[in-house]
Parts: sequence; C-alpha cells; structure tokens
Amino acid sequence: MAVNIINDGDRSPRILLREPTGSTTEVLLYGGQVVSWKNQRREELLFMSSKAVTKPPKPIRGGIPICFPQVANFGTLEQHGFARNRLWSLDEDPSPLPPANNQSMVDLVLKSTEEDLHTWPYRFELRLRVCVGADKLTMIPRVRNVDNKAFSFTIALRNYFSVSDVSEVRVEGLETLDYFDNLLKRERYTEQADAITFDGEIDRVYLSTPTKIAVIDHERKRTIVLRKEGMVDAVVWNPWDKKAKAIADLGDEDYKSMLCLDAASIENAITLKPCEEWKGRQELSIVSSSYFSGQLDPQKVLNGLR
Repeated sequence: MAVNIINDGDRSPRILLREPTGSTTEVLLYGGQVVSWKNQRREELLFMSSKAVTKPPKPIRGGIPICFPQVANFGTLEQHGFARNRLWSLDEDPSPLPPANNQSMVDLVLKSTEEDLHTWPYRFELRLRVCVGADKLTMIPRVRNVDNKAFSFTIALRNYFSVSDVSEVRVEGLETLDYFDNLLKRERYTEQADAITFDGEIDRVYLSTPTKIAVIDHERKRTIVLRKEGMVDAVVWNPWDKKAKAIADLGDEDYKSMLCLDAASIENAITLKPCEEWKGRQELSIVSSSYFSGQLDPQKVLNGLR
C-alpha cells in the first residue's frame, strides 16, 4: 500500500491516511505521533493545544504522543521518556500482523541509537502500526528486546481527546477501581463515584482497568470508546484553570475542550528477556448518540452493544 508522505512546515514529514468512507488520520515521523483523527463528517476528534510548539525537540501537546520507556516521572528518565522526542522511520519489514481489512495503515519503527544508550542502556526496537477505518483508529505498539540482557519499561498512549466542555463529560468504566492520585503524593484510593466527572484538576492512574472505557460527551451527542489490550492501566488527566496557565505550550482556556484518557502500563513494569517481544493494542471508535433523550445506555456501550 502506498504511503502518502507530506513534507511541509517546521516538523518532520507527516503521513496522511484516508480510508474509503472519509475518516482520516495524520502521523508525524517525529515522535511517531498521531496529530489528527477525523471522522467521516470531517470532525476533528483529537485535541491540539492552541499554543502547541511545532519545532523539535519539543513534543507537540495534543494528538496521541507515545510515552516510552517511561511514563511521567515514574523512573529516572526525562518526563514521559524519549520516544516522543525521536525521529522514527517507516518500517519496511514489519513482522506479520493480521491484515487491516478496509483500513488505511502505516508501520513505523524506532530503534535505539548510541545517544539513547547513554540515557537508557538497552537496545530495543519499538514498532507502531496505525490503522484508520470507518470512525475507528487502531494503534498497535510492539517492543522487542534486541539486547543481550533483560530490561523493563513502562508505556502509555496519551490520548488527548477533543470534547465540547470537559465539565459536561463523563468517563464510565473505571468505577470501584483503585487509583494512584498524582495530586496527593501518589496515595492509593478507590473510586467511589458511579462515573468520573470534572470540576477541577485531575491526575490519576487507574489500576487493572477493563478492556473498554467510554468517554461520553453530552453536548456533542457522541461517545468515544477506548478498547485496549496489553495495557492494563488508564490515566485520566485534565490540568484545569490554574495549572493550564502555568503550562507554557497550553492555552489558558484549552483545558475546557480537552481530556486525556491514556492506555498505559505503569504500576507493573513490563520485563522482556533478550529476543522477547511485547505487543499492545488500542482501538478508538465513535458511537453517535442522542444521549439527552436517553437513547444511548452507556453501559451498553461498555458491554459492546449498539
């Protein structure tokens, strides 16, 4: 399949994927970062900061950056690791994966460099397949140990979703679960609410989460469903007003129209012996709904019913 590579602007080349019904996604070679995902009606589903820095080495705030081999500051490396600050390549020889029928896709790869070995002394290959289908975006990350010694890593796909008004959004599927609260010295708590709603800053790592989580946007009458495999945790983040003003590459009002819900492996690091490979998967899909009139039962969405 031919890959449509566009060279423009200050960033690395970007890859445009378009599937037959009109859904599209754009992926940067710099960081292997998805920076746009539009549905069949050409509506942008991912948030992009109004103050996003477009020149490397600063990562773009928005889209879906990849955190590897460390998430946040759960370790000694730079915040969220270095994969999002490296130039990836097209993977000319990806190992076999099931075919992506009726989808447009690209395979990318990041291999450790001598510079990386000074920071993190392990040789690895990080591969990413990005597929766009009808109102669906699938990402398959794979990590292979090509060193002669074992290593451990954490990983996250940081999904910046565009929402109408975060104070009107609900996240369902995480109720009753334990979480680390990063705003309270990472103390462990148990979620008591029947859904997560937003009226202030939130930064939590939910543990041992289900394979499906739903983001219900009442005003836009749509639900984003996150399905994931191989990444058992989920991060929920919104900086709210005070923190937003302190973040240089985030607009003061941007917090109102964004929500991060990440597929992640954080609590228990993944360990690979030499020649071993780990594979994860996340699928984002859109369910149009008339939630105000009660025509969408969020539990049915979570249980895979339409």
